[in-house]
Amino acid sequence: MSSIHNIESRSGVCGGEPCIVGTRIPVWVLEQSRRLRMSETDLLLSYPSLRAEDLTNAWAYVRAHCTEIDLQILENEEA
Repeated sequence: MSSIHNIESRSGVCGGEPCIVGTRIPVWVLEQSRRLRMSETDLLLSYPSLRAEDLTNAWAYVRAHCTEIDLQILENEEA
C-alpha cells in the first residue's frame, strides 16, 4: 500500500501497479497522458470517476516514485 492518499497497489488489480483507489486507472497512465500534454480538464473528462484531488494525489505519487513510474511507462510502450 502506498503512503500517498488514495493511491494503492494490490496484486490482482492492474498487475499490482499503483492505481487511484476505487478505480483501475494506473498512475503511470495519468502521468503518460500528462507528458503527452493532456490537460487535467481533459483527463477528468476522459475519466469521469476521477476527481481533481485524485490527480493531485497521482502527481504527488509520481514525484515520490519517479523511477518506478518511468519504468512502468517504458514497459508499457514496449508491450
